[in-house]
Amino acid sequence: MTKPTIVLLAAGLTLGGLSTAHAQSGGPSTAHAQSGGPGAWDPDAAAAYLDQRVDWWSGWETAARERGTFCVSCHTTAPYGLARPMLRPAGGAGAASRYERKLLDSVTTRVAGWTEVGPFYPDERYGAPKTSQSRGTEAILNALVLARHDERNGVLSDRTRRAFDNLWALQRTDGADAGAWPWLHFNLAPWESDEGPYHGAALAAVAVGLAPDGYRARAEIRDNVARLGGYLRRRLDAQPPFNRVMALWASGALPDLLTGARRQAIVDEIADLQRKDGGWSLSSLGAWTRRDGTPAETGSDGYATGLVTLALRRAGLPRDHEAVAGGLDWLVLNQDPDGSWPASSLNRGRDPASDRGRFMRDAATAYAVLALAADDGR
Repeated sequence: MTKPTIVLLAAGLTLGGLSTAHAQSGGPSTAHAQSGGPGAWDPDAAAAYLDQRVDWWSGWETAARERGTFCVSCHTTAPYGLARPMLRPAGGAGAASRYERKLLDSVTTRVAGWTEVGPFYPDERYGAPKTSQSRGTEAILNALVLARHDERNGVLSDRTRRAFDNLWALQRTDGADAGAWPWLHFNLAPWESDEGPYHGAALAAVAVGLAPDGYRARAEIRDNVARLGGYLRRRLDAQPPFNRVMALWASGALPDLLTGARRQAIVDEIADLQRKDGGWSLSSLGAWTRRDGTPAETGSDGYATGLVTLALRRAGLPRDHEAVAGGLDWLVLNQDPDGSWPASSLNRGRDPASDRGRFMRDAATAYAVLALAADDGR
């Protein structure tokens, strides 16, 4: 792999590998100037962007659900729930922001009323099997959000245990998909598509790994965790690079998930997809085409770069590994003035200034934060 030109930033040299979004806007972001120079990023700006977006989502009529709750989306609220606790004061604990509490309250209400609240997308309106897909997807995302919150506080709460109970009750126990969950499919890449169930299972593994108090090793879930690991291993070779990155991330939570040789093969594959500017392009991690016929963006983006860099770190690669260093440097360089990172839809061309057009930017910002915060030791 060509050494990323982005690492020359510290020497004050001109960079030749800017992302498409920044090239079109006339240059790189001003994040360095805002946050103290090369090697720095602006956590406060990232927090402000993420808070504003989850505040909008929680009040959007389309996202609203019963009992004053709202959908836990793969693009805005679930990534927010993972990333926002990492932006609290040093040490990671302390009070959640009011926007975090809004998400936590919504998730808690739905976990507590699991048997009474309706699915996000009922069969009666959307056709079978949307009810079961909704339940499986929500169960995973609820556990993920709550496990992250507990991980930062160091204590497994009753509500998180209940979320995991809901999760395991829906895990498939036989057939080709034993170990996985029903997962929403709306022909929307990369999450609600053919690759979705594997993505969801990997997130379930991450949630288990985040849960404190030795939850992963508890006897009552040993068989569930074994089934989950078996599914992720069994289906790995059939996955696009996007999901192999997810398996790499999950391997940090389930140490026996991948052999050393299989882990290294994924690392090598992903390193080969790294662009000369140090980043990764989401469109290169799968065989996706936009339904409106517009060309997908091929430049480096914050979602792919954040996710890959995070996965490489969680798999044990050091900060000075060439692929990791290039990814982190790209993320530092490409934070926009509003605190976000660029990314675009795989499904259709969207107005990047619209709320729907920001969905991928929401995910990109959360995953950029996760990668950078991990590197900062947060």
